Amino acid sequence: MKSGWIGCAALCGWLLAGQALADCTSAPTAHEMDFSLCKDWPAYPGLTLTAAANFSPDPVYGASGTVGLYDLHLSLVTSADSQPLASFYQPSAFSVDAIALDELKFDTARYKLAPQLQAFGVRVRFKGSSRVNPVDETWLSLYVKDGNALRPVMDRLVVYQYGGEWDGDCAGERYETTRTVALAKTSTHGYADLIIKTISSSTTGKGEDAACVSNTVAQKPVLTTLRYDGKNYVVPEDFKGH
Repeated sequence: MKSGWIGCAALCGWLLAGQALADCTSAPTAHEMDFSLCKDWPAYPGLTLTAAANFSPDPVYGASGTVGLYDLHLSLVTSADSQPLASFYQPSAFSVDAIALDELKFDTARYKLAPQLQAFGVRVRFKGSSRVNPVDETWLSLYVKDGNALRPVMDRLVVYQYGGEWDGDCAGERYETTRTVALAKTSTHGYADLIIKTISSSTTGKGEDAACVSNTVAQKPVLTTLRYDGKNYVVPEDFKGH
């Protein structure tokens, strides 16, 4: 637990250094499909989170293709001079084909997993281009500072999912699922349990144009508790992005 704690003396120094700084600036990208972003961490003024997702095209489809892999690199740096404090690197973190990586962003909600341990989130959105077979999915992963590493403690929880098959006008089926994360008052292995609230709905349509009849059925919200097993929060397979 101590390895994930940012000490008061260092924190106070970063706080003073960061007060007069403007918003961070993302690093330039080398490929048009790369992602680069940064965000000042509200929980720790004076510290900045940076992320880069670098695309490598599949050689079978050629260098100009959109099929390939993304490497993911995360860093925690001082806002004043970009001094590196901790990092995470995952080669081939995401694969893309007809379903593209559409958005990468930080989630700096107050994920206070322990009295002296604050996590941050990374949300990754994938989106398809088909209107009649829509795919739209967002994953959330949580990380903590552990020494000079950013350690993932929750991996690829699907927090939004939309899909289905329809004719683009009326006939067919579509589904939508949204999940939110809240901290429980209970804890396991020193980390707060996470309460996942799942809200799902399905829509069916029949007919054409003015004769279209659409019906949406909303399911009752379902609460699921995720517990820390000493290394990670155990995410059910049907909640996890693949």
